[in-house]
Amino acid sequence: MLLRAAAIRRAAVAAYSTAAARPETGLYGFDVLRTAKGFRRFVDEAIQRSDELVAHIAQLPPSAEIVRAMDEISNTVCSVIDSAELCRNTHPDREFVEEGDKASMRIYEHLQYLNTHTTLYNAILKAESEGGLLTDETRKAANNLRVDFEKGGIHLPKGCHAQVYFKLLLVNFHFYLETQCSSTADKLERVNQLNLAIAQLGRKFNENIMMKPGFVDIYPASRIPRNIQHNFKAVSRSRPMGIEEQSNPMNTTRQKGLRILADSGTLSSALRWVSDEEVRRQVFIAGNSEPRENIAVLDELIDARDEFAKTMGCKSYAEFAIRPNMAASADVVMAFLNDLSDIVRHKADEEFITIRDFKRRKCNQKSADLEPWDEDYYIGMMKSSAHSVDPSVVASYFPLSQCIKGLNVLVESLFGATFNQIPMGDGESWHPDVIKLSLHHPDQGDLGFMYLDLYSRKGKYPGCAHFAIRGGRRLSDSEYQLPIIALVCNFSSSRGLTARLNHWDVETLFHEFGHALHSLLSRTDYQHFSGTRVALDVAETPSNLFEFYAWDYRVLRTFALDETTGDPIPEKLVKALNASRNMFPATELQRQIFYSIMDLTLFGEHTSKPLDTISAVADLKRKHTSWNYVEGTHWHTRFSHLINYGAGYYSYLYARCFATTIWHEVCQDNPLSRSTGSALRDKFLRYGGAKDPSALLKDFVGDSVIRNSGGGIIPDISSLRKEVGL
Repeated sequence: MLLRAAAIRRAAVAAYSTAAARPETGLYGFDVLRTAKGFRRFVDEAIQRSDELVAHIAQLPPSAEIVRAMDEISNTVCSVIDSAELCRNTHPDREFVEEGDKASMRIYEHLQYLNTHTTLYNAILKAESEGGLLTDETRKAANNLRVDFEKGGIHLPKGCHAQVYFKLLLVNFHFYLETQCSSTADKLERVNQLNLAIAQLGRKFNENIMMKPGFVDIYPASRIPRNIQHNFKAVSRSRPMGIEEQSNPMNTTRQKGLRILADSGTLSSALRWVSDEEVRRQVFIAGNSEPRENIAVLDELIDARDEFAKTMGCKSYAEFAIRPNMAASADVVMAFLNDLSDIVRHKADEEFITIRDFKRRKCNQKSADLEPWDEDYYIGMMKSSAHSVDPSVVASYFPLSQCIKGLNVLVESLFGATFNQIPMGDGESWHPDVIKLSLHHPDQGDLGFMYLDLYSRKGKYPGCAHFAIRGGRRLSDSEYQLPIIALVCNFSSSRGLTARLNHWDVETLFHEFGHALHSLLSRTDYQHFSGTRVALDVAETPSNLFEFYAWDYRVLRTFALDETTGDPIPEKLVKALNASRNMFPATELQRQIFYSIMDLTLFGEHTSKPLDTISAVADLKRKHTSWNYVEGTHWHTRFSHLINYGAGYYSYLYARCFATTIWHEVCQDNPLSRSTGSALRDKFLRYGGAKDPSALLKDFVGDSVIRNSGGGIIPDISSLRKEVGL
């Protein structure tokens, strides 16, 4: 592990200039986090500072200073929450993880105090109505703060008997709470207790995914292709005895097998490469039947969200969650999704039949059924045979060090900036594999900082994600608080010093890098709007946009170089990759539509209680996809977006539509030009969440990028239809 990390750093040095060493510090550069127990002081200091700011706000006349002070509370609290969240998901030291978890729960308790503080609410009311707020961003910040307070129920009449929802003021986390009250004080005390309990349920859901992925043991090991056996753990059992073995009691030979953990990465590898259908079936069922504990966790979450939403005057949680977004209502979103499902169905069915017929030819079985565990295997086989794409050849052009260099190519070409690798102080890093980069502009100086934690390891967050550590904000006319973020992936570490990415990994890296650029390049007055803190409808747009860059030959040839000769990836190979990608586009689009409808249904109106989520998801899959549902499985209990994006997964499809239009209208002609970069930065990324999203999109791309529908806004799908071939 240490040798590989050293090799990564040596390779990265070749791609980046190196800045001067930094003094000793703590985790993420916070001096207070030199030890795990430093999280306790981190919370203490945040509570003390926010209390000081509350007292300060109480003395202020209606003015923009109230908004500024509340944003500083947000900045103070978010520093703790964001750091604790990254630590909980990535730190290999269990003590740090546990202290980060405790810190989160303590700061949530204080947030409840802030969220129900009538002095703060009354102050923002007066600032909004009487404060003479001069800028659009300040007025938007005041409005958002007031709305967030009221989403928490602070404006409800005293003495109510109600179930109340509290959105944590200033922080992008949601918790759903139930309380019966005879007085406001009793209600708020009960709300605080339940808020912490529901927060723990959400964490339990995600922890179960991470810690209980399920597994299946395969015997003999020869049933697994030799070239992927290194991905799995060796196991053994007493060899099943035949007649000869039974006659020889001294025979103790053990049979060798492989244990396939059913985490997402290992699962996809097995389903893609194992030719033995029975093995694929077992792996699929194991991977989609855990964690069983999350069935009950999800039931409780659905009930809690439904109860609070109805108390707040909404017919469902989906209605409540979507109301502040561009879509405006769950009915608008569901109509959009159903229309899209109908549009894609015919082509998806055609693709299904094509895959099924291919399987029948390969198996020489005229009536063989196509099962869900066949999808990755036969689609992969069809793509490889149709376009002669050898994954090992493709991966040879994408050593990780070159892919990191590719990120530098993007920022230098588009924005005139460069990434510089900078050394970290003692205690700043959480693992030897982590490197730190500064994004530097020759005229504007440093723009922000990014940690890269790219390899998988035990106990680490299993997916790929962008984590904020500190948001950007205007401190004065001449000073800006620079953003700090972490880009976390889970690329396989088994390839040792010559770590290579398959092309889908490259796309994932570019996706998360889109989020990173949103954070690093936004320049908002308030950290409340920094980077990805935007309306949910548009949050995934930059990440989807930068996926296009991962497929464009003009981009890939700048960094995808043969490890031996240094020659760029052949254009013919990139064309083959794109042709392969475009073979079954309706199948993938249909899957995303199904996920979105499932999410919206689980948190929508329910005619009966309790909702049987397994049956509901099975019915939706049969209705909205071309594939069978496998009895006994419950894939949705490992779908973490139900926690983080509850009733909001549709935003991925919105973002894909927006990103496709932006790519075609703004980027495609010259994706690496400085003029393209200026448009991206100055008309889109720099605003973060400070500008109305519909106005932002129209000013950037044109009025046709969105359409009005049923009182809400939906994306124009013409570019997406062209991209998918509908």
